[in-house]
Amino acid sequence: MDKTWKIQDLGKGLKNSLRAMLKGEFLLRLNIGRYFIHIVYTFFLIAMVIWISLMIEGTMTKVERGKAELRELEIIHTQKTFDMVKLTRRSSINEMLQQMGSKVTEPQEPATRLVK
Repeated sequence: MDKTWKIQDLGKGLKNSLRAMLKGEFLLRLNIGRYFIHIVYTFFLIAMVIWISLMIEGTMTKVERGKAELRELEIIHTQKTFDMVKLTRRSSINEMLQQMGSKVTEPQEPATRLVK
């Protein structure tokens, strides 16, 4: 009997293996049916790891979106703070009053206090 391998034998083996997989007999043909529970458990663990990593990725996406929004809000806050500081300076207020044609100016003397 000749024990040399031919390409046809490889094709038949792959074809038989594919049929066995489709019928659900692949593990039985390999004679590892007693490890079926372990294989199912391993599959379950791998599926859980994939699911958890997808959940973590979703959470990280939300965190990054939140960080970007926070940066944008910090920029807006800084701009508004700058505008407020700019408006509270006496010189800019005097200029604005002059541009509007107001006769209000800084007091030259201290305020007088009225007592009851």
